Amino acid sequence: MSPNPQAYDFASQLLASKEYFGRSTGVLGESDSGFRPQEDMMTAAQQVAHAAQTLDWFIEGASRPEGFDLDFEKQARTLTAVTSLAAARQALETAYDNAIRFFRSRSPEDLARPLPPGPVMGGLPISEIVWAMVEHTAHHRGALTVYSRLLGKVPPMPYVG
Repeated sequence: MSPNPQAYDFASQLLASKEYFGRSTGVLGESDSGFRPQEDMMTAAQQVAHAAQTLDWFIEGASRPEGFDLDFEKQARTLTAVTSLAAARQALETAYDNAIRFFRSRSPEDLARPLPPGPVMGGLPISEIVWAMVEHTAHHRGALTVYSRLLGKVPPMPYVG
């Protein structure tokens, strides 16, 4: 099945987001996994894992009749076990791949269907989750560039390859 043009555009947005995230956070190494500016903040590894978790969360919420799982405390608890930046990056790679596959496999009619009612984008077209995914990952890559600077590292400009 060849990707439909509309879905391909959405997938392209995710591919760009993935590239920007990788480029701007690439200065962080495995030894930085546990870094956090303050005790009550996520570590670098947890930031990346959370970005991956949220990509999956958007796809799941758009795919199930009951919509989005709003048990954010449960989601946060799963992050406490994340200690490896390499493992978190692999999870993010997988989450991006799954999200891209989701958009490429849906017809324009599928993507125009409304999201389930609820407080998270209720009633908007399913396709709108792509923008929330891009924005959310941009937020976390921005936080990670601050982490990098606090570690004395200089993150490159994400938009220049």
